[in-house]
Amino acid sequence: MNYYIKNATLVNEGQTFVASVFVSEGKIAKIIRENQVPEPVEGPVDSGSTLRQAQGPYTQVIDATGKYLIPGIIDEHVHFREPGLTHKADIYTESRAAVAGGVTSFMDMPNTNPQTTTQELLQQKFDLAAEKSLANYSFYLGATNDNLSEIVKTDPKTVCGIKLFMGSSTGNMLVDKNEVLVRLFKESPCLIAAHCEDEQMIHANTVRCKDLAAKGEVIADASIHPFVRTSEACYKSSAKAVDMAEHFGARLHVLHISTKSELALFRNDIPLKDKKITAETCPHYLWFDNHDYEAKSFAIKCNPSIKSHRDREALLRAIHDGLIDTIGTDHAPHLREEKFTGDYFTSKSGFPSVQHSLELMANVLPNDLPLLVQLMCHNPAILYQMDRRGFIREGYHADLVLVDMNASHVISDKNEYSKCGWTPYEGVEAHSKVTHTFVNGNLVFENGVFHEESRGERLIFNR
Repeated sequence: MNYYIKNATLVNEGQTFVASVFVSEGKIAKIIRENQVPEPVEGPVDSGSTLRQAQGPYTQVIDATGKYLIPGIIDEHVHFREPGLTHKADIYTESRAAVAGGVTSFMDMPNTNPQTTTQELLQQKFDLAAEKSLANYSFYLGATNDNLSEIVKTDPKTVCGIKLFMGSSTGNMLVDKNEVLVRLFKESPCLIAAHCEDEQMIHANTVRCKDLAAKGEVIADASIHPFVRTSEACYKSSAKAVDMAEHFGARLHVLHISTKSELALFRNDIPLKDKKITAETCPHYLWFDNHDYEAKSFAIKCNPSIKSHRDREALLRAIHDGLIDTIGTDHAPHLREEKFTGDYFTSKSGFPSVQHSLELMANVLPNDLPLLVQLMCHNPAILYQMDRRGFIREGYHADLVLVDMNASHVISDKNEYSKCGWTPYEGVEAHSKVTHTFVNGNLVFENGVFHEESRGERLIFNR
């Protein structure tokens, strides 16, 4: 199917302008600016949403007047839970939620069951995605204390990166041997994406809080989370990772930055393409702070923890200042009973968010859609050296999203596509809505309707 998306307001590479885009054979074939005389388009063009067949390809016209056309969102940080944890989520259900939210490419983490720590297990996940995923995909190989021989086999052209847990989280894959970290930073064939929290500090804080809870001196509710997983634990671990990356010249991406203090570890005085050490934050660190634990409770318990309003304000400034390079969701679904049954020490950390990242960030940046596109589309493509994605350019893969910026609606559990069926953003009024999502030129989501005839593609990296 070919598409002619006419009269859209394109947001791309720092510019906003009205144009029409012709999509052919999965690629962006032509971008025609307003008042530019278009070249002839091959094949019949029909109007509205109807199609007709003639000699040559199909072409469907989509009138995008008043809507914004942006590159597909690239989420470099998700946990789709397959294999082994599919009672929570799976590649099909979560990729479905992704495209509904304008996410056309994702990179999935290795803390599944079994953990993705060998090349064989990694390939099995790629095979699953080829059958099930509506979005484009890649998968991280997980680092452990004893799998360096598997890590060095990784093909940097076909695998997004190596995931390093320097602090334990759901599905503990902690790497805590210094000699292993040294070899990893010296020998990794591709980008290292790191979860940084100091494990000894977290353990000591946990023991102390359990003791205080047992004595009745604190209530074991969600509000103690930032006192267990502290700013100090984040900074100490991130500083260590940055120091090792600088020493060995490794390519390091520090995930889910949650504190003001960590921002001092990163640079904004060189272009992204020249940075070897980069930073990600997540929508929830820009939206919530410690005052929200009272209302949201365990719904917003995640690792690293959501911290103070000062941290949130510093992160908001940092995305404008270039200290934060990308926005990833850390989408991590759990069932309601895993989140809300029991106390702080039994509640699972993590929550679903891939469906809402675009509309939440549009709320956070209501007057700066170009910055949103830079952080969520352009920068992940540059940082991961992705092949022909992340931009609206002729010859690039047609991963495209139409957004109505005047379609206010209230986010609700009843409209959640993630398998777990709930969202921490219940009740939030979003001021925008995804109407169309194209993956490799295929229209996979249209005004609440999924078109599931096609599958996403394995991401390729120009390294």
